[in-house]
Amino acid sequence: MREVEVPAGVIEYDTVGSGPPVVLLHGLLMNHTVWDRVLPLLPHGFTYVRPVLPLGSHRRPMNPDADLTLRGLVHLVADFLDALALDAVTLVHSDWGGALFLTAHGRDERVARQVILPCEAFENFPPGLPGKMVNLAARVPGGLRFAARQLRVGALRGLPMLFGQMARRPAPDDLVRGWTEPLLREPGVRRDLLAYCRGAMDREELVRDTEALRRFTGEALVLWSPDNRVMPPEHGHRLARLLPAGQYAEVPDARVLSMLDEPESVAREIGDFLTSPWAR
Repeated sequence: MREVEVPAGVIEYDTVGSGPPVVLLHGLLMNHTVWDRVLPLLPHGFTYVRPVLPLGSHRRPMNPDADLTLRGLVHLVADFLDALALDAVTLVHSDWGGALFLTAHGRDERVARQVILPCEAFENFPPGLPGKMVNLAARVPGGLRFAARQLRVGALRGLPMLFGQMARRPAPDDLVRGWTEPLLREPGVRRDLLAYCRGAMDREELVRDTEALRRFTGEALVLWSPDNRVMPPEHGHRLARLLPAGQYAEVPDARVLSMLDEPESVAREIGDFLTSPWAR
């Protein structure tokens, strides 16, 4: 893993390939490895960058005074792009929707295109039953560590309040152990996740910041999974209509983490988007 320093702290990331940058984001209580099945299937001719955001599965705690609220993490993503001097980025969203707000915050100057897999949007923060359970765990002493331990038990992982609504099949043990190890081991990581989960979120502001995507003029692909119960299917269509150059496609038979459920389909749709004539 490589490292880069941003105002909030040190961000780990990995990179593979060469060419225009494609930045693959991840969600809460997971890290860059959520893309492991898709990455080898994506087209050559691009640099694929996978940062580990401070969303509970990062190994390096952020600075104690870092702003890790939703607003702070939006700026952290922009700071990461700045620190690596990445331009004309294709930004790929999944599960966590905070980076959709780069346009609302005036920090999307390095983003040329976007791919939006099922993720938080509009008022859906935290999303569905899994999001509400994490939010509840963050308000109970020791709750996050307890939740992480439950995720490590295969028989429990498939429950709706854990990962049952996130993926069609339970995520593999080794993947989830990697996601939960930092939270269980490092108090600073728990502190960072608590700072995010306990940050105030205003429903009207969330909707307004999502709708600011009307100002994003780059090409965009909304790649939704209509069968999931966490990120409403209508949000996918709504996002595609908001984006001036938006298009909509679906990954059937997948839940939120479509890159785990249907990696070939996700890779094919993203690859077609990246290599289409207008993208060049």
